[in-house]
Amino acid sequence: MTQPPAGLILTPGASADRDHSTLVALDKALPEIEVVRLTLATTAVKRGVAKILEAAAELAASLDVEPSDIALGGRSFGGRCCSLAHAEGLAVHSLALLSYPLHPPGKPEKLRTEHFGDITAPTLFLSGERDPFGSPAEFAEHTPLIQGPVTTEWVPGNHSPKGEEEIVARVRAWLGLS
Repeated sequence: MTQPPAGLILTPGASADRDHSTLVALDKALPEIEVVRLTLATTAVKRGVAKILEAAAELAASLDVEPSDIALGGRSFGGRCCSLAHAEGLAVHSLALLSYPLHPPGKPEKLRTEHFGDITAPTLFLSGERDPFGSPAEFAEHTPLIQGPVTTEWVPGNHSPKGEEEIVARVRAWLGLS
């Protein structure tokens, strides 16, 4: 990445809120940029996307930048909503997707990749090596659909990988802040 984003919107998984420990750790570790942690408070993708669109517009306006200077990041359902917001037309700096739910556990035929061909922003996928929502082999098969540059990184663990320090360090480095 050539230049870090001006700001970052972080979204949690479906059953979590803005105070999810990984989102808080990222917020604390990124003092160089403005971070907004959202509570989506929905499991409806359209409502999640609408909240992200609103937050991106507000953050860009408050920083006096374009939305394309703002990165979106999310964990699981939140990351899926971020990728859809971009794929549906929101120009963003980049996408940092943690534990992206490529498919429901045990249902690899129910892929959540229909929008991948519309993703043009640099995208980071960072997941646990044993995540039942998508294996390294499955990500290798499906992420080539994405038009923008893709980085895929793996850490020990499952859908809720441990080692927040490592996760934070990898996201910081990928955003160009280390």
